[in-house]
Amino acid sequence: METQKRTPWRRWIVLVLMIAGFILGGIFVPVQPEIAVAAEKLIEEPIAENFLGLGPLYLVNTMPTLAVTLVLLGVIAFFTNRSLKKSQKTDLVPRGIGNVVEGILEVLYNLTEGSAGTKWARAIFPWFATIMIYVLFANLLKLIPGFESIGVLHPAHGEGHAIAPLFGNWSSLLPAKVEEGGYILAPFFRGISVDLNFTAALAIIAVVAIQVIGFRAQGFGYLSKFFNTRRMFQVPFFGAMDFLVGLLELISELSKILSFAFRLFGNMFAGIVLVAIVAGLLGRISILPAMIMMFELFVGIIQAFVFGMLTMVFMAQATQGHGGEEHEEAHSEVHEI
Repeated sequence: METQKRTPWRRWIVLVLMIAGFILGGIFVPVQPEIAVAAEKLIEEPIAENFLGLGPLYLVNTMPTLAVTLVLLGVIAFFTNRSLKKSQKTDLVPRGIGNVVEGILEVLYNLTEGSAGTKWARAIFPWFATIMIYVLFANLLKLIPGFESIGVLHPAHGEGHAIAPLFGNWSSLLPAKVEEGGYILAPFFRGISVDLNFTAALAIIAVVAIQVIGFRAQGFGYLSKFFNTRRMFQVPFFGAMDFLVGLLELISELSKILSFAFRLFGNMFAGIVLVAIVAGLLGRISILPAMIMMFELFVGIIQAFVFGMLTMVFMAQATQGHGGEEHEEAHSEVHEI
């Protein structure tokens, strides 16, 4: 029986795309992106003059990204639910997107159960899975072509790029820079993980969720972790030491907000700087900065996993007693014996 030879057409497609990248990179020189820490305004006028008494509220390019992220997650949840309901009516075997999502959630649940135990896994898992999947989508959306390269042109205050008209009101930035009369690009979409407002808000949610789990597990006894006064009057010296250690625990708990926020923001923002530096060094060889984006993919997945895992581990620790209760239980067992 003769074996049919398969034409490796997929390899040829990849090769053609690589060659096209080199050719187009020589014809259309990529424009260096403007690296800005804060999100850029899409319109100069505020959408609210005095929002909640905090001052003017502007439409920045992380807001559309936030909306797109929520819509995409909602669409995926809708089709997943539809797939699972359909499988329940047939052979109870999920297929398609339902099978993929179920496999991912099963892996995350096993991780939660392994760290938090069976008793608290069902309470911690929704927080862990939601935060991790949301951060993962927020990190990976920026890899979509055109995501941070199509937007509105604003007059540059100082050095900017020259522009070339395309059609209608659309124009293209030119690599050449001019001292006056230039423009800078404010993209319609910017990765929300490189906006400190988003990472700080998510960090506050994660830390609050940790405290909620701690109160659910230990009740008001959870506060003894931060305000330990059990031995304050029995053994004043050691009681004072326990109280100071509790205050340090409180400071450590609050510092998790900074740790969560700046870790995610710093690593994702470093990816933008890395791609810009490589693009500037390589000039017309545009395919190599595109290969660096694969590194961005890896970093985005790792950072989402780290953020979610740290949240889950801290929640698991919050369900455990804080030494004093275990010490008293051990003493009571000794007296009973």
